[in-house]
Amino acid sequence: MLSTRRVTVRNLSKEMPQPLQAKYCSSFLCRLRGLTFRRTLPEGESLLLVHLKDSRLDTGIHMLGVSMDLAIVWINSKDMVVDVRLARRWRPMYLPSQPARYVLEMSPARLGDFRVGDRVSFEEVGTDS
Repeated sequence: MLSTRRVTVRNLSKEMPQPLQAKYCSSFLCRLRGLTFRRTLPEGESLLLVHLKDSRLDTGIHMLGVSMDLAIVWINSKDMVVDVRLARRWRPMYLPSQPARYVLEMSPARLGDFRVGDRVSFEEVGTDS
């Protein structure tokens, strides 16, 4: 059975109502699948897509096969938020306005937790078996 690495995402620039738990997703297949075909995403959960380096094109996302809107936060390798957007279901492509290394996908209810310029941290909380 595969284990899933999890992290807590914190906004160091702004108090968040509750920390955000994220599945750490660094493999190509995990990033490709993302949240495709999931019906719901609880407000306290998210998916952190991790790339090797900052890029606009590589951190672009698609919403094809995603049946819910998502709040998307792009974060660069200096742990700074470079773009925040509400991604609508079934749209073909969203690109960040600046190069990013991380893409945080979460419930739209959490969109207000992040702004461009905020600093974030990722704290490993272990794995799910």
